[in-house]
Parts: sequence; C-alpha cells; structure tokens
Amino acid sequence: MERIVLASRSPRRKLLLEWAEIDFDVLVKETPESYPPGMATAEVPVHIARNKALAVKGLVDPDRIILAADTVVVLGEEIIGKPRDREDAIGILSRLAGNRHEVITGVVLVRGEAEIAFADTTEVWFHELELGQIAAYVDKYRPYDKAGAYAIQEWIGVVGIRGIRGDFYNVMGLPVSRVVQELSRMQAGR
Repeated sequence: MERIVLASRSPRRKLLLEWAEIDFDVLVKETPESYPPGMATAEVPVHIARNKALAVKGLVDPDRIILAADTVVVLGEEIIGKPRDREDAIGILSRLAGNRHEVITGVVLVRGEAEIAFADTTEVWFHELELGQIAAYVDKYRPYDKAGAYAIQEWIGVVGIRGIRGDFYNVMGLPVSRVVQELSRMQAGR
C-alpha cells in the first residue's frame, strides 16, 4: 500500500494506522470544526473531515492520498463535541451514563480531484456510573481532546461500557477496516 498523508494529529488515528501497517506522514492545517445549521447529523463529521483534507490538499503532491477524519458523539439528536473543561467533561459523561449514544466518524480520502467520503456509525451503551467514578476518570485521563469526553480503550470503556453495535475502532476514531478497503479501491483507480 502506498504511503499516505494523514490530516490529523490524533494519537489514536496514528496508532490505528500503524496497527493496520499503513505508512503515513502527518500534515495538519488548522481548520474550524464547524458546520452549517440544519445539516444532517451523519453528514457533519464528513463535512468537517472534508474541510481538513482540503486544507492540506494544496500542500502535497496531487498523486498522494490524503486521509482526514472527524468523530462526533450523538446523544438523541444532539451532537456532543469535545469538553471545554473538567466540569463539562463530567457533565457529558453523566448524561451518557446509563444511556445509548452513537459515535459517527466521517472519513474523506482525496487524491487529486478524486474523493471517497463516508460515515461509519457505532452504537454504544453505557452502564450507570456514579459521579465519583466519572470524576476520577476525568481527573486521571483528562479526556478534553475527545468527542464525548471519553476513550473506549481507557478505564471508562473497559468498566463503563455495557455493549456496542458496530466497529469498535470507529469509537476510537477511525473505522480502520473500511478505511483499508477504500484506500485499496482508491489506489486501484489510479
């Protein structure tokens, strides 16, 4: 597989690509994580990922594949982003506790004018959690850079998640198996 450009600083996305044995370089240009009002929930992470990919497109050889992704957590109809601070993280996790939510990752692959874009959704169910457990998690793991204020591969995922339906790695930030399939498809389309 060709060496790609990852338009993300996420340590989890880097790790997942390494596990999949995909060679990559990281190139990021700051872009706002905003979206138009009224946009369908499943389209939001794709929109943000596309903006991340397009931000670096002019900085790389047009023959290289750029991979960008964005993950959102959805509770009911509300998109829950990254927490602002400790209190916000505790509040978010208190709302997720005992409930079902969705984790949607939008992925955009760009090579020249070619683009593959998709969203992958995983349903997650949390056990009820005590406030003390949530506060201890937030204080130890400081999940301020994570949508939904948690990482499934940390303590709260191991202890607090009752079940999932869908791709586990999508909850970590990248549906790797589908990414590999789409990368292969894009490379074959040269």
